[in-house]
Amino acid sequence: MKRPSLRVFPLIVIGLLAFFAVSSAQGESEAPEVLTVVTWGGSYEDSQRRAYFEPFTNATGIEIETVHYDGGVKVLREHLASGDVQWDVIDMIQSDASAACEEGLLALIDPAILAPAPDGTPAQEDFMAEAIHRCFITQIVFSTVIAFDDRAFPGVKPDSVEDFFDLEAFPGKRALRKSPVGLFEWALLSLSVPREQLYDLLSTRRGLELASRRLDDIRDAIIWWTRGDESVELLTSGQAVMATGYNGRFFHARAMEGAPISVIWDGQLIGFNSWAIPRGSGQADLAADFIAFATRSENMAAQANLISYGPARKSAQQRVGLHTDAGVPMRPYMPTAPSHMANAVIRDHQWYSQTVELREQWFREWLAH
Repeated sequence: MKRPSLRVFPLIVIGLLAFFAVSSAQGESEAPEVLTVVTWGGSYEDSQRRAYFEPFTNATGIEIETVHYDGGVKVLREHLASGDVQWDVIDMIQSDASAACEEGLLALIDPAILAPAPDGTPAQEDFMAEAIHRCFITQIVFSTVIAFDDRAFPGVKPDSVEDFFDLEAFPGKRALRKSPVGLFEWALLSLSVPREQLYDLLSTRRGLELASRRLDDIRDAIIWWTRGDESVELLTSGQAVMATGYNGRFFHARAMEGAPISVIWDGQLIGFNSWAIPRGSGQADLAADFIAFATRSENMAAQANLISYGPARKSAQQRVGLHTDAGVPMRPYMPTAPSHMANAVIRDHQWYSQTVELREQWFREWLAH
């Protein structure tokens, strides 16, 4: 038998290496790409999954994995400081996104990725004012509201912020988010401070002291919550008779689960949620593709027909109709419904972004008091 020439062996080796390289490349191309989205869980995340995540995967083949998040800039700062950036997209309250942008924690977003409205209206004209930012794209309008357990008040029902602080007329535990968000505004509103003066007053020591003393009036009745679904749980379990929380969570509990919960729209705190890309994401282009997809008018309307948060695009607002599953008209449950806006407070996201340390320090001191 004739042995192969020694000159043939390098060719064989090169051929084998090429074969394995091609096989490896094919294996890698067949592995599904994954995009990690940081969001809030519960019925809100469920609505995102149906309106955005699953359709995006169906259209692109890219899988979406989610990481639970309860808000704030600190957790993003800590994740980036670890040096191992695993997050690609993050759903942030606008004030947090603004603060994170100023800190350099977010990547820049080219507004050219945004699709025009179905009638051709440019995105810049279709989105609400200040929704398109260099670091984030605001997508929904939500509100933090006060709700109560119907069973706790068979007679006269609470219907104002003042009633939340009235333990004599409406006795029982109050559930509040354990965070310096909304506490200040409601405390001052209950003292009849005009809405248009809230943030000017809260920019002074006197305003914070007034808010502190008002919260002292209900300190012993407070149960703290940290996750968005806890406020609903505390009401339905009877542990609290009133609770602050997100309007969409309360809508879902009542309309979809039949929970005996009613919302007090007086003093609702209007907020905005935005898509952003953490600095250092290794998939910034894919993240931008996702944001472009999720902010299309038809997709934003699809989410609004699953949970009572208003789209930040005019063309999407026009498509809001009945709940996809329950057939409930959604417009009356939106925070932006005209009847709900009469006594609403628009969250001043600049004030929030500029007072992060002040608010956190004040809150820690008040808790320890």
